[in-house]
Amino acid sequence: MENNEVPMTRRNFIKDTSKVAAGSAIAASALSRTALAAGTIPSVHSGTADTINIALVGCGGRGSGAADNALSAMGGGPVKLIAMADVFDSKIKPSHDNIKNIHGAKVDVPNERRFVGFDAYKKAIDCLKPGDVVILTTPPAFRYVHFTYAIEKGVNVFMEKPVSVDGPGARRMFKLGEESVKKGLKVGVGLMCRHCAARGELFTRIRNNEIGDIINMRAYRMQDIVASFRSEPVPKGESELLYQIKRFHSFLWLSGGAFNDFYIHHIDETCWMKDAWPVEAQALGGRHYRENFIDQNFDTYSVEYTFADGSKLTLDGRCIPGCNNAFASYAHGSKGLAVISEGGHSPAHPRIYKGQSPTGTPLWEWKGAEPNPYVLEWEHLFKAIRNNTPYNEVKRGVQASLVTTMGRVAAHTGLVVTYDQMLNHPVELGPGISNLTLTSDSPLKADANGKYPIPMPGMNGMKEFA
Repeated sequence: MENNEVPMTRRNFIKDTSKVAAGSAIAASALSRTALAAGTIPSVHSGTADTINIALVGCGGRGSGAADNALSAMGGGPVKLIAMADVFDSKIKPSHDNIKNIHGAKVDVPNERRFVGFDAYKKAIDCLKPGDVVILTTPPAFRYVHFTYAIEKGVNVFMEKPVSVDGPGARRMFKLGEESVKKGLKVGVGLMCRHCAARGELFTRIRNNEIGDIINMRAYRMQDIVASFRSEPVPKGESELLYQIKRFHSFLWLSGGAFNDFYIHHIDETCWMKDAWPVEAQALGGRHYRENFIDQNFDTYSVEYTFADGSKLTLDGRCIPGCNNAFASYAHGSKGLAVISEGGHSPAHPRIYKGQSPTGTPLWEWKGAEPNPYVLEWEHLFKAIRNNTPYNEVKRGVQASLVTTMGRVAAHTGLVVTYDQMLNHPVELGPGISNLTLTSDSPLKADANGKYPIPMPGMNGMKEFA
């Protein structure tokens, strides 16, 4: 369970690889425009000859990593990155140069197809034709805005997780997912563990009763401080909105905080093995060693999820340096124990043991190398596009995001929070997101001391759940 190495993530792409015009947009054909008007998308990439063009919206480490994964996939035919967009001009060039250094001619993004600003996503998507793919990797607060436009344009989508951070966002994304299904769009969600071949075999074995009935599950992500988990006050003269976006892990309206961003994979993979979503959550958590940090995160979280049959999932999360690190998920059954993952997202090292301890010789374990799930999810998406087969992960992505939010809100309020309460909760953490500009005020304003509302269990209540 102990792991002191940095887990493999898309977020590390820029850091790791640095070591080693609308006028030219492709217009939709008359046939495609007719199909869009009719509400369906034609199979414009059937077979292997057509090039699938890609636009990247969100050019930080995570977006750059997703683009690298896409261009690394075999895909059954040619793929090319042709447009990039970000709210920060400084993000685009290093992202482009790193991806270009790896993939060469697969990257064709001249200056006229590099877009900056809050409307940049529209310009990048306008460079695509129906059936191409846009990668959406901005902070999740903007997911529904960008997804709405992609659906309007008939563009297939790969979106990063989480896809929502509150009840209103989840409800919007459920509806947009249904609309995308009706239009025949192919949509992938970056919960890559579901595409892991090793975990997939473990899931089949659990369904075949090899560990018996699942009674309890445990998940751990305990590590040093990562990304923009803690933030100091906004520097004088800097845009509060842009500062928050730059450090989105620190602010709940943008990302759901560290909880939603870091822990969703462990929650999703355990719920996959259980083949169910929990119906309620209760939780503990707290802030430590805060000094001058003004972010809204807890440093520690412990959530007990309950499923409809009474079985439990306990998630322990911690972001404090100098402590024991753990990165793993386990399922305890009436006949034995399954190690779902251990040591990182990839490879997962799944195994099955007799009894309840992961010691001795496993009854089963994955043999040989594990195919990279970050690439496999793109293989599966491209295959669906080229074969024009149904492929849409939005509903499951929203469910995973909602269950994650349920755990965070339980910790931040000190209340038992149900799935239905979370789904139907009226509070929107970031209202008016679709109207933001580079000169807008942030939906979240600091007080006179430069501080932001922090979670206060027992005092916030569900009306705000800061």
